[in-house]
Amino acid sequence: MKIAIIGAGAMGCLYGGKLSSVESNEVFLVDIRQDYIDAINQHGIFIEENDEILNYRRVIGATDPATVGIVDLAVIFVKSTETEAAAEGSKAVFGKDTLALTLQNGLGNIDILSKAFGLQNVIAGTTAHGAYMKGPGSICHAGYGITTIGEPDGICGERISAVSELLNQAGIETTLSDNVLGLVWDKLLVNVGINALTAITGLLNGELLDHPEIETILEKAILEGIRVADAKNILLNHKDPVTHTKEICRATALNKSSMLQDILNKRRTEIDMINGAIVRESEAFGTQAPVNFVLTNLVKFKEKKP
Repeated sequence: MKIAIIGAGAMGCLYGGKLSSVESNEVFLVDIRQDYIDAINQHGIFIEENDEILNYRRVIGATDPATVGIVDLAVIFVKSTETEAAAEGSKAVFGKDTLALTLQNGLGNIDILSKAFGLQNVIAGTTAHGAYMKGPGSICHAGYGITTIGEPDGICGERISAVSELLNQAGIETTLSDNVLGLVWDKLLVNVGINALTAITGLLNGELLDHPEIETILEKAILEGIRVADAKNILLNHKDPVTHTKEICRATALNKSSMLQDILNKRRTEIDMINGAIVRESEAFGTQAPVNFVLTNLVKFKEKKP
């Protein structure tokens, strides 16, 4: 299968490297950062995992999507704040039958991709894998888990099964869901509870639960998100998202959230597509989400600090 990974960050390199291990796959990593693409084309992708470093050289990097041509599958791994620009910039890899798979954090990615390529060409999911950059084309595979994908309309047909099989062949354990929108919201609520608070306080995930005043804010932020999900008739897979988020905090106790890493590295965060999304969705229903409003603006303040 001909595959384009849009975004050569940590997760893009992880999935790109793994997918390239299947001989029948032709894998391209598309990114506007020339130093990232040069490193991939010169040395391949380096993935540190389980105390060893693996080198995947059957990948081709490109800054110009037109040099890649039309692909069968495009996996979107840019930050959710960059989805619209990435969709516009990568149109050259999309044909009428190209599937766009988003495994991104945040809310709104399915809508943006559907507007660009048609809802019939979009599939979505979540992943429990985690990775961070060590340098261009070099990552550490820091968290392991299951990838779950599905069609937005909930129908599990041949094409979504084929993508699942493709990922499983590459060693990426993947399952199917008939409620992928619920999965996206499940992950969103976890991020709502963890990411902003870690970015603001500098705490590791597990440390959020060591401070009762911080834990209370976590709970209230998630409860605001649950009210929005209920208003949108989203069927959540986790019946108690607050408890689920605390379980994630404990399971990833020593992790720095992606948003905290962004703040520490002076990068733009995804706050507008996570806590900010809860604020916007609440306002659309004529209500407010004051906890998420404050968290959103505090993170934006942190982004501006030199």
